[in-house]
Amino acid sequence: MPPIGAHIQIKGGLATGGLAYTDAVAARAVQVFVGNPRGWRLTPGDPRQDARFTAGCAERGVPSFIHTPFLVNVGSPSEATVEQSVATIAHNLARGAQLGCRGVVVHAGSAVGADRYEDALRQLHERLLPVLEAAPDDGPRLLVEPTAGGGRSLAATVEDLGPYFAALEHHPLLGVCFDTCHAWAAGHELTAPGGMAATLDALEATVGPGRLGLVHANDSLDECGSKRDRHTTIGAGSIGVAPFAELLAHRSVAGVPVVVETPSERDGVASAGHAADIALLCSLRDGTAEVQAPAA
Repeated sequence: MPPIGAHIQIKGGLATGGLAYTDAVAARAVQVFVGNPRGWRLTPGDPRQDARFTAGCAERGVPSFIHTPFLVNVGSPSEATVEQSVATIAHNLARGAQLGCRGVVVHAGSAVGADRYEDALRQLHERLLPVLEAAPDDGPRLLVEPTAGGGRSLAATVEDLGPYFAALEHHPLLGVCFDTCHAWAAGHELTAPGGMAATLDALEATVGPGRLGLVHANDSLDECGSKRDRHTTIGAGSIGVAPFAELLAHRSVAGVPVVVETPSERDGVASAGHAADIALLCSLRDGTAEVQAPAA
């Protein structure tokens, strides 16, 4: 069964804060930032916190993942942004190897300007592929996360991953992070009967089996095709509960970790929102929740 967890808070240190939060929300999979999510500074980490975090995840049987900063965009027309993006991805892959992480998540990025799509794909091939080729075979996978589709996204729908993977020569360390809110915003009709399963089928057909490495389970504040990335509590948004049961039952998600990036606070308790979403998803996975099927 897919282990279910959250993007955890690490106030007080990766191990001190992160493991306490993991236990507080009963997470069985975790995702973290290892630096400022909105900055370029590359931090080396604290060896003692790193060692405790790695050991703590291993003791709990909890797979871990890193999410790269939001600024990363290898498709950018700015050389400075491309250089910093490549350095950041390489750094996060190295940190992931140090921490025993299973994967490093990176947003697919954008071509930014008009008529730059082919140039942006060429940059992926020329600048990002060497990073993958230099990474150890037993290190974390680089998990490309399709975006909500705003701007000139290089990959928003799951079908967009075809050219993206081709630009990186389908490197064996390349995988996918599937975000339900992003897919919904990009136009995938997840609430239609069989819609989630059809989207996951299309994902597997596009990139091949075994490439899905992580799922971000997030409900959405906006309608399908909105191109807006606004997460909300599972069942409180426009996706609703039923599609998540369909997701957790899909063959491609078997054994694949699922994390929530939903609001963490509820009723004034810092972790209660994540704890509730994890418990709901676990009940859907285990078949103990009563779920109303989407209307035909």
